[in-house]
Amino acid sequence: MKQKDLNQEWINLSQAWITEARKGKNSNRNGLLDQPMLIACGDVTGKKIIDCGCGEGRFCRILAARGANYVLGIDLCEPMIEAARKLQSETDEYRVADVQDISFMENEMFDLAVSYLNQCDVPNLHSNNREVHRILKKAGRFIVANLHPMRSAVGAWHKSNSGKKEHVILDRYFDEGDRTWKMMGSEFTNFHRTLSTYISSFLTTGFTIEGIVEPTVSGKQLKDYPDLEDELRVPTFIIYILKKI
Repeated sequence: MKQKDLNQEWINLSQAWITEARKGKNSNRNGLLDQPMLIACGDVTGKKIIDCGCGEGRFCRILAARGANYVLGIDLCEPMIEAARKLQSETDEYRVADVQDISFMENEMFDLAVSYLNQCDVPNLHSNNREVHRILKKAGRFIVANLHPMRSAVGAWHKSNSGKKEHVILDRYFDEGDRTWKMMGSEFTNFHRTLSTYISSFLTTGFTIEGIVEPTVSGKQLKDYPDLEDELRVPTFIIYILKKI
C-alpha cells in the first residue's frame, strides 16, 4: 500500500482513537500492556526518550510523569499530533514525522526508544530499526510492543456452532504482507511478519535481545478487565527488549 493511503486510514480512525485513549477503558493498553512495557523501560528518571508512533501521546505523558527529562513523540497522523500537543507539558514534545525516516535527527541523541504497537503498522520495519539504532546512544535500549506474529497471521477465533471459542486460527503464517482489519468502525491496515523476520532485523541492525515478553494477565487484572480472559489462553502481543551494542 502507498504511505498516503495508510495515513488516510489513521486520519479516519483518529477521532475515535483519541476518544478511546482518553475516555475509554482501553483494556489492551491499560490492563495488559502498560505494566510490562513500563517494567521493560525501567527507571526513566532523567532520560531522553523517543516514542515512535506516539499516537495522541498517552504513553509519552506516562513516561514524562515518571521522571523522564525529555520525551519526543513522533507520528505521521497530524490529528493525533495536534491532540497530543494540547496536553503536552514542558517535558514532552510532539512532531509530525515518519519513523521510517528520521534523518533530520542527529546520531546518538536518545537514551531510550519505544515503539508501542507501531512497527506492525509500518511498511518498512528495517528502516525503522536502522533509524532507531542510529539515534540511540551506545547501550541505549529499544522497547518494542507488537502484535504477536501468530495473531497477526489470521488470529481470529474458531468457534463451535454454539459460539464457544475453541482455538485461535493460525494460518498463512509465512505469507508476509499487509492485512486489513476493522477497529472502532474503521478499516485499517497493518503488516504481518514472522517471528524470525523481526528477530533477524533486530540482530542485523546491531541490537542484542535482552528479553522477550508475551504478556498475560493476573487475577487482579482479570477482575478489573474481565474482557482480557482470552489472554490466559493465547497471547495477543509480544514485547522485544533490545539494546544497542
